[in-house]
Amino acid sequence: MDVKLYEDDGVTVFQVNGEINISSSPDLRKHFEKLSSKKIVLDLEKVTYVDSSGLATLVEMLKKTKSKGGILGLAGMTEKVKSLFEITKLDKLFAIYPSRSQAVSQVK
Repeated sequence: MDVKLYEDDGVTVFQVNGEINISSSPDLRKHFEKLSSKKIVLDLEKVTYVDSSGLATLVEMLKKTKSKGGILGLAGMTEKVKSLFEITKLDKLFAIYPSRSQAVSQVK
């Protein structure tokens, strides 16, 4: 997994590439814990797979963001990843947007 962080209109964007799984989740968590931003978008367009550990990490990130009064949006999911969120009902918990640009405009 590869993570790139950048700012877009006052929103911190995590551009994630690869799999979010048991071996890569700790790395994603480390990047997240260094943030001071309260407006975050996870760009998942290039994520090919998410396992249960990855889902747990994303839920943890959401809880921490909300506890600080922030917002976390997910953007650009592939159909495979989106169906996982639907099956687990996590699509009801997360703010999910079709694209990074739509997520940034809603989160800011």
